[in-house]
Amino acid sequence: MSDMSEDPKVSDFIHDKAPLPEPCAETVSSAKDAGPAPASALGDEEIERLTNDLIAAMKSVYDPEIPVDIYELGLIYKIDVDDDRNVAIEMTLTAPGCPVAGEMPIWVQNAALTVAGVSDVKVELVFDPPWDPSRMSEEAQVALNMF
Repeated sequence: MSDMSEDPKVSDFIHDKAPLPEPCAETVSSAKDAGPAPASALGDEEIERLTNDLIAAMKSVYDPEIPVDIYELGLIYKIDVDDDRNVAIEMTLTAPGCPVAGEMPIWVQNAALTVAGVSDVKVELVFDPPWDPSRMSEEAQVALNMF
């Protein structure tokens, strides 16, 4: 799995509802040694617009077995946007044997491609860390009566 966050041109938007895995010591050490990343060629306003529009696009995709969008379910782990407006998305499924495992990444890609200004979208399906209900937002928990 490639990690575009090491590329100094990349703006990284991480799902703010899901807990993040603990970084390994090597990752933390490498990040400290790398120094500050150069500013993005995209302005702050454009980064904010892309972030909001990509999140809205992710919220338009639903797991067909659960009446909650995939963003609130915590299935989107990372969205990277580079200076050329190429988008890389890491996502997971509620279970590896999900019946729509082959289709959902395409739905996510198509949704992201609707965002104005996006050049290309790559979606990577990952299972580490595995999804669990603690990744759901409060909104998703309320919708599913899990509060």
